[in-house]
Amino acid sequence: MYNYHAWANGVIINRLKELPTEVYFQECQSGFSTISKVIAHIYTVDLIWYDILTGKSMKDAFSFANQEREYLEAIGIDEMETNFAELTEKYTSLLCEEDPDRVIVVDNPYAGLLETSVAESVLHVVTHGSYHRGNIATMLRQLGHTSVMQDYGLYLYDKQK
Repeated sequence: MYNYHAWANGVIINRLKELPTEVYFQECQSGFSTISKVIAHIYTVDLIWYDILTGKSMKDAFSFANQEREYLEAIGIDEMETNFAELTEKYTSLLCEEDPDRVIVVDNPYAGLLETSVAESVLHVVTHGSYHRGNIATMLRQLGHTSVMQDYGLYLYDKQK
């Protein structure tokens, strides 16, 4: 599932790179005011969960991600693509060696304690990214542009090639 997530991020990033630069930062009426903010949000949540899976507390992971948020929202799509590629390498390495059933306890500052597994945490990362890539597709349509398909089924066909 994580491989699908990385693939789908790449698909939407490639689409964004095809469009005029100003589209990435253009304001629109949505849950996020710009596509750059959505991309930064997907990335920071991925980073938070990577940090949690590697032993950081959620509080510390949130703190670090919040420090990076404004910077990430302001940089261009090419730089974000590089950030995603580097984080994907880290996730891939971690998940190749990690026991997916390993139990972790997350102390969410907003929701309290949660006992979960590595696999469930990764599934959260994947579904969270899918949800927000859907936001981007809607925002692109509002801004007069088409999006791209990034469904799991399409990933399976692409992977088969």
